[in-house]
Amino acid sequence: MAAQKINEGLEHLAKAEKYLKTGFLKWKPDYDSAASEYGKAAVAFKNAKQFEQAKDACLREAVAHENNRAYPFQAYEQAGMMLKEMQKLPEAVQLIEKASTMYLENGTPDTAAMALERAGKLIENVDPEKAVQLYQQTANVFENEERLRQAVELLGKASRLLVRGRRFDEAALSIQKEKNIYKEIENYPTCYKKTIAQVLVHLHRNDYVAAERCVRESYSIPGFNGSEDCAALEQLLEGYDQQDQDQVSEVCNSPLFKYMDNDYAKLGLSLVVPGGGVKKSPAAPQAKPDGIASAAPEEEEDEYSGGLC
Repeated sequence: MAAQKINEGLEHLAKAEKYLKTGFLKWKPDYDSAASEYGKAAVAFKNAKQFEQAKDACLREAVAHENNRAYPFQAYEQAGMMLKEMQKLPEAVQLIEKASTMYLENGTPDTAAMALERAGKLIENVDPEKAVQLYQQTANVFENEERLRQAVELLGKASRLLVRGRRFDEAALSIQKEKNIYKEIENYPTCYKKTIAQVLVHLHRNDYVAAERCVRESYSIPGFNGSEDCAALEQLLEGYDQQDQDQVSEVCNSPLFKYMDNDYAKLGLSLVVPGGGVKKSPAAPQAKPDGIASAAPEEEEDEYSGGLC
């Protein structure tokens, strides 16, 4: 079966080359027919799992289309998918990006966005930074087309990858953009969840002021003030400010936090208050001559320093 498909592919290649030849009675190559034969050859080689030959046929098809002043985007995308089968992911993404640009030029932004998202999924585990860029590009395409729900979904993928890579400054900006879009489409409950995500990111940045500001600004979102999300965040910020690790851990282990997207749930579970969980004292105790007062803080410090940091 494979040998038969390989021979079929070679026959289509030979036909394509014949269409490209010129002579005394044929002054101009027949690029359109050649492109068609290259495409058929690519399919035959793909079915035979000869991905290198399939990729080459796709690229030849793309060149034939370009010489015919036609758009070769599908051929470039198919060549990229052949590279994916060969596990040459960076090269695959490069060709799919090229195809996406051509889709945009051809006035088919939806197809361009789908190609970019596909490329992001391909490269996510190999090069998360590149995947973030691709997801953000996809979101921009959807946003330009006023397809905000699709745009915010791709921004969410970018945000989670940024959190996973501990790129918290960029993650904070990305989540804010998500939140703005959810507010625009009046999906207020998701805005509450994005506020939780923002606060966790800011606290991991050691920026309590920014975290508190997020909550304060969210009071303007309909229904936030008085919601369980708001109450939990106020409790979390209070515990963090008072360096009360028990209170912070209790909030972060609640179902509201634990059942968030996995990347944000992990941020909650790994959140440690400043000072290693030693609560702030309202006033320093006066030392007694027998040294009893000085021993008590040592016991408290030992109690918290074991497994909470």
